[in-house]
Amino acid sequence: MTGEPHRGPLQYPQLWIILFGAAAWLIGRVFPHGFPGDTLLGWVLVILGLVLMAWAALTMLRAKASVDPTRRPTGLVTHGIYALSRNPIYLGDAVLLAGLCLIWAPLSLIVLVPGFMAVITRRFIAREEAWLRERDPAGYAAWAATTRRWL
Repeated sequence: MTGEPHRGPLQYPQLWIILFGAAAWLIGRVFPHGFPGDTLLGWVLVILGLVLMAWAALTMLRAKASVDPTRRPTGLVTHGIYALSRNPIYLGDAVLLAGLCLIWAPLSLIVLVPGFMAVITRRFIAREEAWLRERDPAGYAAWAATTRRWL
């Protein structure tokens, strides 16, 4: 999907993290299970995910680039955290979800995090990458050749 964004509330990646997080919570309530240390590691991942998202958003704002995933990008940001990951905000979302899974339903981590990443890639990343290729073909190609999508 590389066209215009979906309409309605599902057009926002934040809603997807809430939906997948709610699934982790529900699985944890229906099938309670856990491992020693999973809650502490979960909170570490939640904090790491939030830090990644904040760092990425600040980098984009300082570059005067739009952070709104429903709009075409206003610039190609390739420095800072974006030199390590082409999608550090979505990576932060996935790390945060992994942390929530560890806190609420550790085994759900195996299905929910890859599922979330697949949904985000299909619904958002593919379109955003197409927009960036269209906006700056040479710049995007050089960046994509040296920077991985996730990590």
